[in-house]
Amino acid sequence: MQWLDWLALVAFFLVMIGIGLNAYRKIKGSNDFYVAGGGLPWWLAGVSHHVSGYSGVVFTGYAAIAYSTGFNLYIWWALNVALACFVGAWLVVPRWARLRKALNIQSPTEYLRLRYDTKTQQVIAWLGVLLKLLDTAGKYAAIGVLLYGFAGVPIHYGILIAGFIAMLYVTVGGLWADTMNDFFQFLVQVAAGLAMFFIIQQQLGEVGTNYISMWDRLPAGHGNWFNSEYSPLFFISFSVVIFLSYTGGTWNLASRFIASPTGRHARKAMVLSSVLYLIWPLLLFAPMWAAPILLPDLAVADQTQVYSMMTVQYLPAGAVGVVLASMFAATLSMVASDANAISSVLSRDILPLISKKFKNENGETPLKVARTVTFTFTLATILIALNKDYFGGIIGLIIVWFGGLIGPASIPMVLGLLPFYKHCGPKSALGSMAIGLSVFVFTRLFVEDPSMALSVGGPVICSLTFFSLAALYNRKFKVKPEIEELMVKLSRDDIEVEAKVKLDLAESK
Repeated sequence: MQWLDWLALVAFFLVMIGIGLNAYRKIKGSNDFYVAGGGLPWWLAGVSHHVSGYSGVVFTGYAAIAYSTGFNLYIWWALNVALACFVGAWLVVPRWARLRKALNIQSPTEYLRLRYDTKTQQVIAWLGVLLKLLDTAGKYAAIGVLLYGFAGVPIHYGILIAGFIAMLYVTVGGLWADTMNDFFQFLVQVAAGLAMFFIIQQQLGEVGTNYISMWDRLPAGHGNWFNSEYSPLFFISFSVVIFLSYTGGTWNLASRFIASPTGRHARKAMVLSSVLYLIWPLLLFAPMWAAPILLPDLAVADQTQVYSMMTVQYLPAGAVGVVLASMFAATLSMVASDANAISSVLSRDILPLISKKFKNENGETPLKVARTVTFTFTLATILIALNKDYFGGIIGLIIVWFGGLIGPASIPMVLGLLPFYKHCGPKSALGSMAIGLSVFVFTRLFVEDPSMALSVGGPVICSLTFFSLAALYNRKFKVKPEIEELMVKLSRDDIEVEAKVKLDLAESK
């Protein structure tokens, strides 16, 4: 890192903090802090949703997978997400925006008290909070690895720097600061990614190849759609996890849709995110796929630093700082949005049951409480990140632990929005989670060296099967009137207008 690189990085941090302070002016209450007052533009929500799927993990853990196994990373991750987003845009996503309008919610789990009961809501809320502690900590750990690879800064210092910046701007500016920083960092990421793409193309030309012909010179299997433990079975099982996660099971992603003015706006945002996932990763990961040619025979322990190695080696001074800034931005985007979403669940759904002082008489969360909870959660994730090795490192935190547990936790929440599952009540929801969690614990404790497909897919497939069978079995029982009414309200944006028209027609007859 040269002085120009540090200058670029510091300038980027100052812009991020400035955006947070600017967003501070928009925040009048918890409704603005958590869901942008329900006025988030679709293009901003779409870019933010897309960007929130990246973090330093992409440039460390996923970069190592790209280096060691090749193109299959695009298939099981990027293509999987693009398909999930497109399907979810029509099946699930618009219902989140309609849910806010119907029930005036500010957190993704707030509606679960009506949909199931308080007990089920609390189980899902607490499990989700614990999951995001691990997931967010993994992203902070990735930032520490990146800063170490670029500048030799000790990993724990990198974690603390990233945590401080994220803590500052999201605590001040809430969802507005988060999404506006997402858009800014996406522009930085595109600029840095394209620079890296063309410079590595030039380096490949010097060794007599390019992005098209390089696959013949890469290790065997690197051009395959499936390779190593990332098999077709893993793709199928992970697709269920991805669908549940990106359509709202991951709370910070659900908050983008809850903050949308209407269901149509939420759908347009999701389609935009789907298109970006289909195209951008092909350019972003191309240098990582080419890395075995330019940096052959890297030790396994060094493969998480392959992207930072290539950046430092091939990019000119100044550009290195921009690339590092884009990686920081991607991670800070995710951890900040995680903190915002988790804070909404804690302050809206969990803490008020402990003490009434966490809510005003009108049901609003005091802004001071919202900011304090956001700060505290961020601090807790930083502490876990500093002890990441106890959880199996970055990939252990992100793919195995979070991927294995997010499915059972999100099935009742996401599928509970759909009419097919309206007959599933609290017992069905808790039963599906119990089965999924039991399968996860069993594979971790009693299966020697379980495959990735079993670790990630086993829990979610078992939970989904139970929940779906329960939906079919329970059809003989009558659905509560409030649940029927909720499903009607979630079906269309203009349901209130249609109801009035039907009433007027009935009166005229």
